[in-house]
Amino acid sequence: MRLDRFLWFARISASRSFAQALAASGHLRIDGRPVAKAAAPVHIGNVLSFATHRGDIRVLRIESLPTRRGPPAEARACYTDMIDGADAQN
Repeated sequence: MRLDRFLWFARISASRSFAQALAASGHLRIDGRPVAKAAAPVHIGNVLSFATHRGDIRVLRIESLPTRRGPPAEARACYTDMIDGADAQN
């Protein structure tokens, strides 16, 4: 699955165009390797890391590949947040 589609389907990004811009910015990493294209493939088990607009770092492990942009609960089941809220603030 394409990286931008995963970001949008999993509701990490509000729009597909924002997901494409995030992927093309070069600030997102897949398994520690910088990514510079929205069409980069992602697979189950990949670890995505990126900075949010607030300056926090998010690290997500892909658990499943979504088939659609479903409700938020369905989207959250597609990944595991590797840094919980308490660790992110310290």
